[in-house]
Amino acid sequence: MSSASTLPGRPGNLTTEEEAKLKELWLVTLKVFGVSSPADSESTSPPPATPTAPAALTVEEDPDSAISLSPDSRKKSRKSFGRFLGRKSRPEKETEKKESLVQEIAISVDASDDKYGHTADFRAALANQTPAELREAFWGMVKCDNPDGLLLRFLRARKWDVEKALVMMVATMNWRSKELNVQGIIEKGEGGYAADADQGFIKQLRMGKSFLHGCDKEGRPICLVRVRLHKQADQSEEALEWYTVYIMETARLMLRDPVDTAAVVFDMTGFSMANMDYAPVKYLIKCFEAHYPESLGICLVHKAPWIFQSIWSIIRGWLDPVVASKIHFTKSIEDMEVFIPRSNIIKELGGDDDWEYSYLEPIPGEDDPITNGTSIRAQLQAKRDEQVIEYEALTRTWIAAGADDSEKVRNERFGVAALLRDGYWEMDPYMRARTAYDRTGVLGVKGKLDFYSYKTNAPIPVAKKVVETSADDID
Repeated sequence: MSSASTLPGRPGNLTTEEEAKLKELWLVTLKVFGVSSPADSESTSPPPATPTAPAALTVEEDPDSAISLSPDSRKKSRKSFGRFLGRKSRPEKETEKKESLVQEIAISVDASDDKYGHTADFRAALANQTPAELREAFWGMVKCDNPDGLLLRFLRARKWDVEKALVMMVATMNWRSKELNVQGIIEKGEGGYAADADQGFIKQLRMGKSFLHGCDKEGRPICLVRVRLHKQADQSEEALEWYTVYIMETARLMLRDPVDTAAVVFDMTGFSMANMDYAPVKYLIKCFEAHYPESLGICLVHKAPWIFQSIWSIIRGWLDPVVASKIHFTKSIEDMEVFIPRSNIIKELGGDDDWEYSYLEPIPGEDDPITNGTSIRAQLQAKRDEQVIEYEALTRTWIAAGADDSEKVRNERFGVAALLRDGYWEMDPYMRARTAYDRTGVLGVKGKLDFYSYKTNAPIPVAKKVVETSADDID
């Protein structure tokens, strides 16, 4: 794996203007989550701050503060957005809070710049979910990410427009928790889908329609899609969508700082019109553009036959120009080697990596910690909740900090972000069903990543290698 450096617009590598935008987004995000002021005493969220943590400053309270909205954020339709930021907090019931939020955030996004209807989803989320539910969905998505990194994905995707980033992020939280139930898919896992009457999900894993293996020259994990294996009749559209999200969520666990994107290779070898299916292509594009922004680093379309040219002309019209710019067509191993070391290209594609996909079936009992470890999970979650509260309090301090204190608070936030990352891996066995990557040692204990363990070690069933946490191990 290459020693990738931190790219611009990421945690630890922000310009002054970018950091200001990040502070703006955090300010309104915490407001939406109902934790921006200790005055929100009736929220069902945990206490938002330690006694010494200052309440969040608002635009009305300190119009000259660095945390005030930038001028472009207060123009025209953004006026009500600014009023929302400046609203004094007061004790309210959750239902009143929802109604208040809907009324006070009068966001207007140009329909030509709202491809996936995020504005409507945003309003639906505020109307139908409590601040505590949206907050829970957000921190559930953070997992082992740096929380700043997650917000920055949405900011970069929306060209640093704070309002659009907020709308996109909240719409995604609504999609994850209400529309799709991403956590439910993760907890059910391969063992659960293998026991289903509908075998569409597990069939795709068994045949190796797509899989994660190795890294490109930038250290990005590679997802290889063998297009010739797709047949529309093999699975329902719903099973295909679950499978797509499952692979993307698994890939997220393989990102290691500073790498925060993945590489996708579509192997078109043996492709025919019998493999063509526009629905999953549209869904994958929507996932990358609408719900997993800034997650695609590069996409290679390998050995596309001539019949794909007319298909590509249609698909290209669906793509955001930024996403389209990341797609490259390769015809030979030499073309592919521009992006992936030959040593990391599997022999199936003409490379030197002597590895073949083989699905290792779920092992009975491997997911027992999810059902039998509820008390331990609760204790670990309580520990994480305290870390989240500390992080949110430090974030408010960082937003309000002057130049002299900013660096100190910034470092403290990074420290708590590291605790959240490590704490996720403690919780992982109790909330995520095991994957084939756990069973083969690619994803090891506490998230250790090793794509090439097969070169020296035989696969070790996860049931024999996962050491469960006991109540005595939790601080």
